[in-house]
Amino acid sequence: MDPMFGDLFKLLGQQGPDAWFQTATQLALNVARGDDGDPNPQPRERQRLEEFAPLVGRHVDALFGVPSRAEVTAVNRSGLTLAALRQWKPLLAPLTESPPSLNLDNIEGGAMMAQLAGSFGPLFLGFQTGSVAGHFSERAWSLAALTLPRESDERLLVVNNLAAFAQEWSLEPDEVVVFALAREFVASLILSQPGTGDALRALLADAVREAAAAQGDILTRLQDMINPENMSSFMSNPESLLDGIELPGETDATRAINAAAAGLGAVFDAAAEQVTTALLGPRPTLSEAWRRHRLSDARGEDAAAALFAISNQGPHHEAARAFVAELVAEHSINVFAALLRVDGLPSDAELRDPAAWYERVTNSPLA
Repeated sequence: MDPMFGDLFKLLGQQGPDAWFQTATQLALNVARGDDGDPNPQPRERQRLEEFAPLVGRHVDALFGVPSRAEVTAVNRSGLTLAALRQWKPLLAPLTESPPSLNLDNIEGGAMMAQLAGSFGPLFLGFQTGSVAGHFSERAWSLAALTLPRESDERLLVVNNLAAFAQEWSLEPDEVVVFALAREFVASLILSQPGTGDALRALLADAVREAAAAQGDILTRLQDMINPENMSSFMSNPESLLDGIELPGETDATRAINAAAAGLGAVFDAAAEQVTTALLGPRPTLSEAWRRHRLSDARGEDAAAALFAISNQGPHHEAARAFVAELVAEHSINVFAALLRVDGLPSDAELRDPAAWYERVTNSPLA
């Protein structure tokens, strides 16, 4: 065996099963710090959160009839990045358990290269996850940007991103803070419920297996490159390995997770608008700015969602907004207390038939 490859195998063997996550964390923090060094929140921004948090918390409690902690922590981009990685790790770990293998029997040194590729598979996940997590926090306000299950009801807000959003859209800082607080409080309440979390994890397990196809595409590409003619071009441009890698096409698994994620996101938006209106009066410009941001300025959040085979764009989001609007008009937003239960998430069919969802959840034995 070439001494270089022997040393590389030794290095990979010493890194342990969490090597992919260590790689992801290092890369993510490097990206998150950015050109400005990722400054800490200003004291006045922290004070604004502390002033509004109890007011927002009481309104959220009233909407869902469940008392919760009205506490929030102001963080910088690095703080949100680390929290996101902690949340994502158990959801992505299955991708490292059975990495795709390569058939290199007919290539000189193929067994060695197959072993190397098998070791690199999880590290590719680390590179991808780290890059995505770092860019996720560039504009995201909180973990509520993704509808993923939570292990705790900890609430974090990147107040520097809130201030940037308010300035970019010529909005009052207080209205952005109240809306962001309400959205994060609602998301934290719902996503930390054991039943809701279990239902989401079941959907995500299927969707993440679909996303694993992308890693298989990468290793298949690597197999094609392992010959003298292609290897030199790969070594001069390793990024080419990732060119054109896309999510798998729509499947039952992706339709199910997209319906649940879009439905939850629309509920978070509607509840945040209702709380903001109750405290500050109608804010139509804020609502429009938030909608346009989600459509055009949330590339980092979209890439993060794609790790879990979730699409943050598409007709299912319009369907989710209509789903929530119809149910709020007929039954008030309190109807979405059903989302605190294991059977509350809407299916793809129910997203387009709100009455069917309402009939099911109100007649559920768990209601």
